[in-house]
Amino acid sequence: MKRRTLLALLSAAALAPALRSLAPAAEDAFAQGVDPNAILNDPEAPVSGNPKGDLTLVAFLDYNCPFCKKSHPDLERLVKSDGRIRLVHKDWPILGDASVYGAQLALAAKYQGRYDEVHRALMAIPGRKIPKERMLEAVSASGVDMARLEADRGAHASEIAALLQRNLDQADALGLQGTPVYLIGPLKVAAALDYDGFRQAVAQARAKGRS
Repeated sequence: MKRRTLLALLSAAALAPALRSLAPAAEDAFAQGVDPNAILNDPEAPVSGNPKGDLTLVAFLDYNCPFCKKSHPDLERLVKSDGRIRLVHKDWPILGDASVYGAQLALAAKYQGRYDEVHRALMAIPGRKIPKERMLEAVSASGVDMARLEADRGAHASEIAALLQRNLDQADALGLQGTPVYLIGPLKVAAALDYDGFRQAVAQARAKGRS
């Protein structure tokens, strides 16, 4: 699988000019033939936050991406404190076989309603190049029913593989170059953000939606 180049981490101070210069915005990419409904409303993609929120945030992430992990607690804090964000998870395992394995574990947990717990456990593992064994250990400690997870991973292997392929195809169609990438309303933010950065991006996305 092709390795993508990780994007530089933006500081909160650099966020405002970065947002002003985003190109292309997600809405521009959609105009190039990408079906927004397929990205925003894939019935198999896990959704967190408020399913009826006024703003959808789509997160393209990899469990071996240290920048994704750095931003994850702030993204969770934002979704919880805001209360009006619909968070769509796009497992996009582009950093090796272990990343694919982690995504399979998380998506298999969805069938017992435990995607969020497994996602959180995998994001909490520090560093990069995390081996499969360490991922399995973290997932086992999350409280998920491992016997059912493994059964679901086998029974739903084709559905999980199809979803991961759709995520990859969507990322390619949007021209994404590495993780993390966040589609925040009409904005595309191809960088890790802290809590204040996420808040600013959400405020700008809502403002653009009202204009």
